[in-house]
Amino acid sequence: MKLDKNYRRLTTYTSLAAALTLCGLLAAGCQTQNTLSASASPSDASAAEETTAEIIVTTAPETIPPLSPRGQILPEIQVTVPEAVPMPEYLRVGEEHPVVAQLQQRLMDLGFMDHDEPTQYFGTQTERAVKIFQRQNDLTQDGIVGGSTYEAIMAQDAKHYAAQKGDEGDDILQIQSRLYDLGYLASENLLTGNFGDSTEAAVLKLQEVNGLSQDGKVGQQTMNLLYSDEVRANFLALGEKSDVVLACQQRLKTLGYLVSEPDGTYGQDTVEAVKQFQARNDQIVDGYLGPGTRMALNSSDAKPMGLRLGDEGTTVSKIQNLLSKYGYLNSGNVTGYYGEITEKAVKSFQTQNGLASDGTVGAMTMAKLTGSDVKKAPKQSTSSGSSGSSGSSNSSGSSGSSNSGSSSGKTNNSSSGGSSSGTVKMSGGVSALIAKAQSKLGSPYVWGAKGPNSFDCSGFVYWCLNQVGVNQSYITSSGWRNVGRYTRINNFSDIQAGDIVVVNGHVGIAAGGGTVIDASSSNGRVIHHALSSWWANNFICAWRIFG
Repeated sequence: MKLDKNYRRLTTYTSLAAALTLCGLLAAGCQTQNTLSASASPSDASAAEETTAEIIVTTAPETIPPLSPRGQILPEIQVTVPEAVPMPEYLRVGEEHPVVAQLQQRLMDLGFMDHDEPTQYFGTQTERAVKIFQRQNDLTQDGIVGGSTYEAIMAQDAKHYAAQKGDEGDDILQIQSRLYDLGYLASENLLTGNFGDSTEAAVLKLQEVNGLSQDGKVGQQTMNLLYSDEVRANFLALGEKSDVVLACQQRLKTLGYLVSEPDGTYGQDTVEAVKQFQARNDQIVDGYLGPGTRMALNSSDAKPMGLRLGDEGTTVSKIQNLLSKYGYLNSGNVTGYYGEITEKAVKSFQTQNGLASDGTVGAMTMAKLTGSDVKKAPKQSTSSGSSGSSGSSNSSGSSGSSNSGSSSGKTNNSSSGGSSSGTVKMSGGVSALIAKAQSKLGSPYVWGAKGPNSFDCSGFVYWCLNQVGVNQSYITSSGWRNVGRYTRINNFSDIQAGDIVVVNGHVGIAAGGGTVIDASSSNGRVIHHALSSWWANNFICAWRIFG
């Protein structure tokens, strides 16, 4: 009873060494007892027992584990096991759970979600990706991950993203926008979000021009091509005929650049109109309707036509011919050069036809000149036109004098055009870039958006750079792998504030102190966070914009 009572009082022990010590001490005690027994006389036996008992009690430490009739009592080890967070029956917007990160990574791998550092938060972009997956796999498109959706996403044979005729959604709208930018869709009204005949035809043309298998579907290969810097756009040039040409001609006509009637054929008059447009809208003046020119042409910010003193070219000749036809300009002054005589004729035409008399051929003047209800010059104007013809005798001299004026006019025009592009220089530096990036923290992530209030990762970088004067065209995250014009940084540890950090499928702006600002699909917004191991593991390169 006493042993049992003492054993219950003993505390928990944490090492096997204590047990081994006990064994050693017990053995020593036994040896001492045997020695005493052998050397002591029978009369001393009881004393020896008492002595042995005392030795055992006094030399054994208090922490020695006790023995039970069945052997050594092992120490009790107190282990705290963290309580597992049970997975919700359904994953939906607002849920936070470790399994969400796995879900996001899988959706990224399958092409349903833009690459980014996975998080445990189920946001709107995760919901969007789930809906597209459900659409492709004939599941209810509710964006909620229940058992069947989760199993389908995580299955080894899960299908990669593919869009085809009959599909509908915002991803289809983005594909259409890209096809439109590249010149494969004819007009903006075809950007419907519905994958119909026109979209299928555009995809087939894209695949044909770029040497892909022509199936009319946007699978992984076609999607990668769409956003690759190697994609070949559907440039429109002299001699081509299509609905795309017709749509562009109609827009050029509205803006006052095209003199002839739109007919869908890319003739010399269209080339001249395109060149005039490019010169006034900060585009490369080449006469081709490439994606950049088409985007500018259909932008609400497109600058309308404005022929003025000092301009020259085929379009000026056409204007002069029309002015001559209606009696405002002598035919001898149809020279292709916009001098003072032409300016005077334009002012007369404007006054007669109820337009502001500024001597410049803008969109309204062009529309009137090429319309069917033109008021001809009164007879006295004709005689003044003929006296203008005497001025025409002067035309060479006037041309010389006008040339000096024209020369200054050309310089002004040129400097004005140059100034708009020339002022876009790399200025502002690192601090300005980071300040612009920080000003958009919290802005929503929207696939394909380029600002100013919503962004995807490459659109965010594009917007920030242009805001601080770096004239960088829009390129996707894959395009950022081989930009070439900046200093390439190949070591992750060499990243500095202001660098553009390129990882597999994603891009952000280094903000200093081992942090980055990016438009994050997994977070659903623009965030400022650490350049974590995920960034290091997926690192491709960085680009030093300043210095």
